[in-house]
Amino acid sequence: MTQNETLTRAPLRTPKAAAIAGIVFSVLLIIIFWLLWISTPRDPQEPGSWLRDSSKTVALALNLVPFAGIAFLWFIGVLRDRLGQAEDRFFATVFFGSGLLYLAMLFSAAALIGAIIIAFYARPEELVGSTTFHFARAAIFNIVNIYMTKMASVFMVTTSTLAIYTEISPRWLVFLGYGMALVLLFGSYYISWSFIIFPLWVLMTSIYILVDNIWRRSPERDAKSHSLEAL
Repeated sequence: MTQNETLTRAPLRTPKAAAIAGIVFSVLLIIIFWLLWISTPRDPQEPGSWLRDSSKTVALALNLVPFAGIAFLWFIGVLRDRLGQAEDRFFATVFFGSGLLYLAMLFSAAALIGAIIIAFYARPEELVGSTTFHFARAAIFNIVNIYMTKMASVFMVTTSTLAIYTEISPRWLVFLGYGMALVLLFGSYYISWSFIIFPLWVLMTSIYILVDNIWRRSPERDAKSHSLEAL
């Protein structure tokens, strides 16, 4: 492959990679949340009877978390590359930081759940109903339902704002992102299914990027390709 061919094909790969990574992340996270939803009770004060019946299902969900995290990191990286030189430093810092914080808290919550399962198998009679169990459950509840969801909403707001200035997404998708972010920011404590909002938004954004990359080629990209071919 010549250098000219590499330069011509490089701009086409990043949007596809962003879309595929976002779709993989969304699907995996929806599966993870669904497995945890059907396996664990909503009440953080529940004594822990679910550990006897649903620990294997929860363990399966936890094993999918690292793969979802890898896909999300890839999504962030190639999305920033898609923004290119038009990326604003202020919004890019908040965008990148909120994404990493969201991922760090997702891993932290998964690690705490995994620790509960390991401790249960080691000494089941001592863990269920213990103070340690209730503390871990309360910590997981706060991380997921308060801090992690808030970072997800910040990520959505900053990404939508960057999309307005760089025009990488249509305005209907931008304003939909703002609306979903507000619901996540102020209503996550009251809406039990709000955890599904963020992966659904990533899924919609990724599908748009993929469709846009397949069916629509911008005049700027065509002109660039023609100029490279002429070299």
